Amino acid sequence: MNTSTKPILSRAAIAGHPVHPMLIHFPVATLMALAGTDAAYLYGGDPFWARAGLWLAGVGALGGWTASVAGIVDLLSVAQIRRLITAWGHALMAVMMLSVATLNWRLRLGDDPGLYVMPWGMGLSLLTAAFIALASYLGGRLVYENAVGVHTDG
Repeated sequence: MNTSTKPILSRAAIAGHPVHPMLIHFPVATLMALAGTDAAYLYGGDPFWARAGLWLAGVGALGGWTASVAGIVDLLSVAQIRRLITAWGHALMAVMMLSVATLNWRLRLGDDPGLYVMPWGMGLSLLTAAFIALASYLGGRLVYENAVGVHTDG
């Protein structure tokens, strides 16, 4: 972080701690693990992996949309964040990622969660992972370069 950068505090915070980074870890973890369960299903054909993928996709999509509410509150209510191009890029990547993740989850709902794992499920899982990487990079830039959500008072 640039030491001359004044911190930009989050409005969606609990005791000064931003809510968005608190909530985003589980959706990111579940959506990244989804590609692994897809690969395991394709390799072994065990329906367990297809069911696990269904749950990971659902938890990831719903959890991601929930975490995004705190991010949107900050983006729209804090003028210093709203002025950052990086913040809008991060939001755009996140919405695209969550849209793809939600489609992936929707494809898996039904009697046979393994029906669309190949090629659609795996392709959407990998695309979701790529969007997560881009959104994470931009989120890191917001924190380390712009001090968004960084509380420096002891």
